[in-house]
Amino acid sequence: MIDLENFNANEHIDNITAWIREWFDNNGPKASAVIGISGGKDSTIVAALLVRALGKERVVGVMMPNGEQKDISDSRKVVEYLGIQNYTVNIKEAFDGEMNALKAAGVEPGNDAIINTPPRLRMTTLYAIAQSLPNGGRVANTCNRSEDYVGYSTKYGDAAGDFSPCSDFLVNEMLRIGDALGLPSELIHKTPSDGLSGMSDEDKLGFTYDMLDKYVLTGVCEDEAIKEKIDRLHRLNLHKLQTIPMYHK
Repeated sequence: MIDLENFNANEHIDNITAWIREWFDNNGPKASAVIGISGGKDSTIVAALLVRALGKERVVGVMMPNGEQKDISDSRKVVEYLGIQNYTVNIKEAFDGEMNALKAAGVEPGNDAIINTPPRLRMTTLYAIAQSLPNGGRVANTCNRSEDYVGYSTKYGDAAGDFSPCSDFLVNEMLRIGDALGLPSELIHKTPSDGLSGMSDEDKLGFTYDMLDKYVLTGVCEDEAIKEKIDRLHRLNLHKLQTIPMYHK
């Protein structure tokens, strides 16, 4: 476990809450925050922070299963616990339609396309809902620093959004924030997974978040092979963290 002795979760909660309020004052004083609710720690924590900052009447949660989602009950627990307006939009028909359209055009969808299209359809759904609300909506990004560091997100999918309250916090810091907010432990500390592979995030990555967080925070990783893997993933995925390259005349 990394040393977070000096991490003051309550102070960060106050600062994030103030930042969200200020951002909305400048970018949508009457707008609602629209957030995808997966039932995992990040979307749960960000949604709770939004409620704290804006009030539950200005937060809209969206559940977006692709067909059947085994842990959809966790998503429902989140919106019920927070008492926020919510919608369920099943993206299966949209996903199947896109895959069929590609095949009809003579393109056989590759594995990466199959994996990354659902997150991009979900982001499209969030923006469609945001632009359909009476006072408009602003889409929340729910990424954290640890996952961003190794590119564990989909470009223009869950890596997108209008504002990002928690992308500077490591996974272990997010857990501290979730606990300090008093959120249900079974949601905050559930084993994270992509819901597709049947594997946990840590199994897929090949290292634990404790190891990743320690390396990001201190530059220390005792396992040289894992250090090299983290470095490689970070290098290959830096483009996800940068604005689109622009040629200047």
